[in-house]
Amino acid sequence: MRCGMVTRCVALMLFAGAAMADVDPATRADGTGAILVSASAGSVVVPLGLLPAPDLSPAVVAGAPPADGLNEAWLSAQPAPEGGAEWQCLTEALYFESRGESLEGQVAVAEVILNRVDSPLYPRTVCGVVKQRGGGGCQFSYVCNGRTHRMREHDAADLAGRIARAMLDGAPRLLTDGATHFHTRSVRPRWAKRFAHTASIGAHVFYRQPGASG
Repeated sequence: MRCGMVTRCVALMLFAGAAMADVDPATRADGTGAILVSASAGSVVVPLGLLPAPDLSPAVVAGAPPADGLNEAWLSAQPAPEGGAEWQCLTEALYFESRGESLEGQVAVAEVILNRVDSPLYPRTVCGVVKQRGGGGCQFSYVCNGRTHRMREHDAADLAGRIARAMLDGAPRLLTDGATHFHTRSVRPRWAKRFAHTASIGAHVFYRQPGASG
């Protein structure tokens, strides 16, 4: 390997997997950042400008959910989603209630379901919330529409499953301010006049029921 300068050579060796004893942050005399590489032959300060651009591959963005909310890059970097009954119920609810919505719109529906689970006014499980009946119908319309609940659109089902997995694992709820209800813009249910409007996302309008937070 021929390098025009020692520091560039060290940078290339470092990121090519050369065995180095230590890599520590350092500050150059001009106040700019650098990497201090300690090797068997001694130490050298490598200016950050000589280092390769950071790796933004899926392996880097995988891990804990982003603090500012879910995004497609992070979701696609996660393992294939799977889980038990609670995950399945949430996945199906997102698919049948909101698969035509943006990522933000689908996350918002997930927030509503999980906010209900946390509320003393509703069942304490995702499946209980999703399948709850009352008032002459179902809380979620797809449950009572009489159709076979098969998720035939693979990509939409995969995204719903990824969102469900992330939300069940504790992804932040940032979109609906504790909403427990939503409806499409084409209707105006009676309860909408009594509940606090919290958000409007895509085709849905979101509300928080009084007393729902306990």
